[in-house]
Parts: sequence; structure tokens; C-alpha cells
Amino acid sequence: MYYKMTTNSDPFIEIRPYNDDEIPAAIDRLVNDEEFISAILKHRFSNHSGWFRTLMSPMVKVYLKMKWSKLNSVEAIQIEVKKYLEQTLKTTTKGVTYSGLDNLDPNQAYLFISNHRDIAMDPALVNYGLFKSGHKTVRIAIGDNLLKKPCASELMRLNKSFIVKRSAKGPREMMKALGTLSAYIKHSLDTGHSIWIAQKEGRAKDGNDFTDPAILKMFHVEGRKQKTSFSDYIKTLKIVPVAISYEHDPCDLAKATELHAKESLGRYEKGEFEDIQSIIQGIIGDKGHVHVAFGDVIEQDFETPEQLAQEIDRQIHANYKLFPINELAAGNEQVDEQVKADFAAKLNALPQEVQPYLVASYANPVKNRP
Repeated sequence: MYYKMTTNSDPFIEIRPYNDDEIPAAIDRLVNDEEFISAILKHRFSNHSGWFRTLMSPMVKVYLKMKWSKLNSVEAIQIEVKKYLEQTLKTTTKGVTYSGLDNLDPNQAYLFISNHRDIAMDPALVNYGLFKSGHKTVRIAIGDNLLKKPCASELMRLNKSFIVKRSAKGPREMMKALGTLSAYIKHSLDTGHSIWIAQKEGRAKDGNDFTDPAILKMFHVEGRKQKTSFSDYIKTLKIVPVAISYEHDPCDLAKATELHAKESLGRYEKGEFEDIQSIIQGIIGDKGHVHVAFGDVIEQDFETPEQLAQEIDRQIHANYKLFPINELAAGNEQVDEQVKADFAAKLNALPQEVQPYLVASYANPVKNRP
């Protein structure tokens, strides 16, 4: 599923991001990965025939080798990613705003727990805000379900992502994976590296942002090992809830279609490359205005994961920026005519029976407001 490094000296070697000294070899593997090159060619030359793409393959490899030859550190890669991100935000948003960053210490590592609407853009937007305000960027938790291709794993680990092994089977393997993940998160924080993780597995396709207590329980696996109570251990993690609000969700129609299929058929068959398509659509699709709100560091005593989840949810729901489209979906007709026209266009792109799912996804943040 992903590239395995061969040394036993590092307990986190199979899940952690690449270090500076591992980057040239990872880039070399990427450039020589036929599936990766083929994906680039299909995207770049989609209107050309197969023989033309085959002809272009060696040239693309040479180009990438030259272009990426200077990328020999994590920082160099992140600066490159930042350039692409800025271009993307310019063309796909009406502006990104931030709040709450002034209350955070740039010298402190935090565990950022955010709502989850978009696979790639959520952590990218958090990182962008941190970078612009003088904070270090985060290490990003990413499920191995998104890393079915070796090239996907390489790309993510080059950009400070670490792997959450959701595919672990059997109680023993699952407990080992949870223990390693919990220890890695604590190790990262203790060594000055902030972490980003979604509040639950999978995106909130219905617009309901609620934290899964199982994730908070996972954090404490290392705490139990250290014989530290849940309440005391959680305070050492410096948890900061983050609310990410998109005026327009680029994947909203696909999410509504999936939710309808699940409810009407009892299941939804995901296509082989659907996650990749969602990532691409989330990056290139229209987002309107975007706001990222950083909450307060959680320093109170919480005895159980469920109590802690309620506090994270309270902050995310309170800090979520509501846009006119949310108000309209929740029944408030006192909005601009253009907002009504845009929303009507979204609804008309869906069969009538799917439309209520789209409406709910935009209305739920209003209903969840404390």
C-alpha cells in the first residue's frame, strides 16, 4: 500500500513523514513511478491520444527530475506547495480569512482538531494560516484508505503527512496501530511539532460537525501507558478546536448524491478512484469565501472522551462562520437575490429526491449554532 522503509531503529518509521535526508530518494521513486507519470499525462494531455502520451512520458520524467532536483528538504517542498496553494486560492475563492491565531503562541506545539469538509484543502488552509502568522506548519494525519497507490503515499509523506492505519485487521494489529499512532502524536507535540487531525473519520457530508470520542480515546492510549489520567493527559496535548467554513463546498452535489444513495439503497458503492476525484474537485472547485477560526486551547478538566468531544463541538459550532447560503438553506429568505439564484442552480443540478440532502448540508451549521 505504501513504501516500507527498512530499518528498525525508528518506532514510527512506517507512519511518519519523510525527513530531509529521505526526500531525494522519495522524489526519485515518484519520478520513476509509471502510474504517477501516467496520471500527470492523462490530466495534462486529456485531449490527446494514447500514443502521444506514451511519447511524452520520458520528457515529463526529465522535466520533473530537473524541476524537483533542488527540492532536498521538507521546507523547500512546503514553499513549493505554498506557491501552488496561493494560485489555487486566487482562482477558486473570493478570499480566505482567519481568526483566533493571535491567541496562539508561535513557540508552542498544538493538537489542532478541526471539522472535516475537504480531504486536501482543510489541512492546507490551516497550514497556510499558521505559516502566514509566523507559526510552524503542522504534521497532517491522513487515513491509509487514501493511500492505495504508492505514489499517493509518497506525495503525502513528502508534505508532512503521517499515516493513520485504518485498514489494520484483528484486535492485536489494531491495538498496535493505535498505540503507535498515539505515541507518535505525543512524541511530535513533545518535540515541538503541531498536529492536524480531523474530528472524525471521513468528511461531514451532511454538514453536521461532530467529534468522534473514539479519536480522543486513541490520544489517551499513550497516556494509559504512562499511567496518567485522561483529564491530566489531555491537558498536556494543548488541543485547539478549528472551524473551517466554505461558502460553497466544491463537492456538495457529490456528497448529497452519496447520502441519498445510502439512505434509499442502504449502501453506496464508491468508485476505485473516487477519493482522488474528490481531492481534485476540492482543490479546483469554487469555494466562494472561506473562513478558518482557531478556537481556545482546551485547559479544563474533562474526565471522559465524551465530555471532551462536547467541548470541541461547542467551539467548532460557535466559531463556524455562517454565510447567506447557510441562512437561506435554514429557511431565512432575507438574503441577496444572487444567493437565491446560485442556490437554485445547485438544486436544479440534482434530481428532486436528492435536493433535500443538499439543503440539509448547508442548513445544519445554522441548526448546530449554540
